Amino acid sequence: MLLVFLGIGLLAGEDGLLGIQFDSGSAAYFIGSLALAIILFDSGFETPMRSYKVAAAPALSLATFGVVLTAGLTGVAAHFLFGVGWLEAFLLGSIVASTDAAAVFFLLRAGGIRLREKVGSTLEIESGANDPMAIFLTILLIELIVADAGTDALFGFEVLMTFVQQMGLGILFGIVGGFGISWFLHKLVNVDPGLYPISGLAAALVVFSVCALLGGSGFLAAYVAGVVAGNRKVKFAHRLRRFQVGMTWLAQIGMFLALGLLATPSEFPRILVPALILAGVLIFVARPLAVWLCLLPFDFRSRETLFTGWVGLRGAVSILLAILPGLAGIENGSFYFNVVFVMVLVSLLVQGWTIQPAAKLLKMSLPSEQGLVDRVELELRGATEMELVGYKIHPDSAIAKGERVPRWARPVMVIRDGLSYSVHTIGPLQANDQVYLFASARRVRLLDQIYASPWDEMTVESDIQFRVKGATKMSDLVRQYGLEGIDTSDAVTASQFLDRSFDGKPVLGDRVTIGDVDIVVCALDDAGGVGTVGIVIGEEDPGAGALMADLVRRGGARIAGLVRRPKPISAGPAESAPAKDIGDQA
Repeated sequence: MLLVFLGIGLLAGEDGLLGIQFDSGSAAYFIGSLALAIILFDSGFETPMRSYKVAAAPALSLATFGVVLTAGLTGVAAHFLFGVGWLEAFLLGSIVASTDAAAVFFLLRAGGIRLREKVGSTLEIESGANDPMAIFLTILLIELIVADAGTDALFGFEVLMTFVQQMGLGILFGIVGGFGISWFLHKLVNVDPGLYPISGLAAALVVFSVCALLGGSGFLAAYVAGVVAGNRKVKFAHRLRRFQVGMTWLAQIGMFLALGLLATPSEFPRILVPALILAGVLIFVARPLAVWLCLLPFDFRSRETLFTGWVGLRGAVSILLAILPGLAGIENGSFYFNVVFVMVLVSLLVQGWTIQPAAKLLKMSLPSEQGLVDRVELELRGATEMELVGYKIHPDSAIAKGERVPRWARPVMVIRDGLSYSVHTIGPLQANDQVYLFASARRVRLLDQIYASPWDEMTVESDIQFRVKGATKMSDLVRQYGLEGIDTSDAVTASQFLDRSFDGKPVLGDRVTIGDVDIVVCALDDAGGVGTVGIVIGEEDPGAGALMADLVRRGGARIAGLVRRPKPISAGPAESAPAKDIGDQA
């Protein structure tokens, strides 16, 4: 979809079918800035605080040091490929150093890719938090180039103070603005429903604008304000969320259309080959190496690190930043725009279309949630929080096999064969019935277990070989699987062991490796504890080198199989008759 809108902009531009002359970089940057502020606010608003508890440290490491490392490595390659000066090369690297929040969020959320929680949270937080760092580096390098400064100015005290000012003000305005937005929305409960979400988004743009006017990072302020407001109990927050879904799509479409109109494809051939090589360096060298270095202090397995390095999509943010050199009056400013435009196209084509198969290949994806077909927050007065929840009964669920429905989980309506029935008239519930009921948010997990596929099957990972209950004693597992170095003197259960291993915050997919055995969090109970434990025997972390070699070997074998696949030979009349020989039948 992102490529479609970018393509429409190109077709409508001066080299396209409509031939629209659009050369206003300032107008495109203005449109893109507002669009990015809207997208970042929504990104923060939709990120639960639980994600920060799981992955704040690695994600923020990638959003800061990772951006600097990616910019530096890409800049070195740009210096030799294009023959530009070091500051110009690092400027080009900084422009493409951040992952695109809109692209990552849309692909992971709208694309329905369900990742292990630690990896998914890391990618979402990083993509939302790394844009301010890339913007800071880009503007800083542009100012140094305009001032004709040397590379030693990059390490001066003024640069440090500028960084502290922009990031500090961005965080401060974001926190204050987030609390202010939630307070403001609480005061608007009696306004027309159409004004409520518009007012919330307008308040976010005020936070963005005021912070930028006072010398802070407005983009960081918008993101932090979204995080703060989204994690507070805002009345009728679902109105705002629904409205923002449409607004983020509109912002993304407008940004890609404007940037597509601004592009001049006839200028691309002059820089095409080195730009393609630089895109390859960014995708296969700079981003993976930066991710590996940043995640070294954290407990990331090679598969997780490799996948995180692959999900480094560049998008409209990079193209937006590529406008700035031309606006600042840097000589040959269109050079940056054209190179970055080609690199973004390569990133979207190569990485965007391979995220889902890469997640499956590296065992980062979880099975899609089965059964839940609808979940609607209800607008009720007072502090009551209820939802209308709809499920399609899984054929293997306990309910489909005749088990009694708990009194508190009885549906209010059942749809069977396109007709709606009362639970009192339809009789026993059957597989594939759609049931609807009212429930509090904290009971949705329990309803998953009742109506959807059994909890231990819903959360299965493809490599888990055995499953046991969380209440199983670790002494039994030690005796069964020959685990070493485990103290079983105090009758610790598997649930308690995993809970201690992850500081009381276990998440789905977390693993503890003991020798050649992995103990995996396979399912959580309603209280957030470990309900089901998975056992994986004999899976060792192969290391990044061995893992890459194996992936290349498997990919080569698949390509070779496609090339050598024999064409089907149509059978003649005599051959088309069914064989009568008993050996053939056997």
